[in-house]
Amino acid sequence: MPARPVVLKVPSEDGLIGQELQLNGMSGALKLERAGTAVTARIKLPGTKISQPAESCTVPLANGNPIPLTSEGKPEGAPRFEAAGAECPLRFDVVEGGILVSSLGQGPVCTFSNADCTTTPVGLWGPAGATLIPRAGEFDTARGVADKAVRDNYKLMTQRARREDVRPIVSEQAAFSADREQLCRSYAREGTHGFCHLRVTENRALALATRLGANTAVPTAAAAPRRSRPRPAAEPAVDGVNPDTAGEMPPE
Repeated sequence: MPARPVVLKVPSEDGLIGQELQLNGMSGALKLERAGTAVTARIKLPGTKISQPAESCTVPLANGNPIPLTSEGKPEGAPRFEAAGAECPLRFDVVEGGILVSSLGQGPVCTFSNADCTTTPVGLWGPAGATLIPRAGEFDTARGVADKAVRDNYKLMTQRARREDVRPIVSEQAAFSADREQLCRSYAREGTHGFCHLRVTENRALALATRLGANTAVPTAAAAPRRSRPRPAAEPAVDGVNPDTAGEMPPE
């Protein structure tokens, strides 16, 4: 058990500038742009028609013009931006290769009566699902590292906590596992490439490390392990990590 938190590489918005991301890798459009030292976003929200719920629609925020984003620093380890003044107030948490969007409003739904469109923009905006499939092996390897980082940081947090604070930490971790499953099941081809599960897990590991007081500017674990020398044939292989049990504490 590590005495210090495990820190993964912090994602940066720099690699996202100019890229067009889609909600769940399949609809809408979100593109970050630089405006001097500031960051702006052009967003087209996908939704369904209010009058004909079976039909889709798209609403460009600010009539398609760039929306100013306010930098909120890195409160949970990763860069965070907010568009509090937009017609649909949103928060943007950067992940490697994508953006986790959450609502700053009363709920996850934004309704545009004039456009006859209701939208639910919350979720992971990233590359089209089909384009991620060739990287499935890379994501799977990195997922093992991210799962271990979450598990180690989570256990370290329970060890440091007062007895009365342990149960809320356990409950929070269980909720994370359930929320991740709910969030990622909608991403296009997720079962084939695993992009969403990986990125959400990486950011969870960073959030835990931040709460543990780690210096997240200095990674202590690589996103993908270095290739090691072959083991002698007589040495048994180490059992793999089951990604579906990342939120559970191993038996004592």
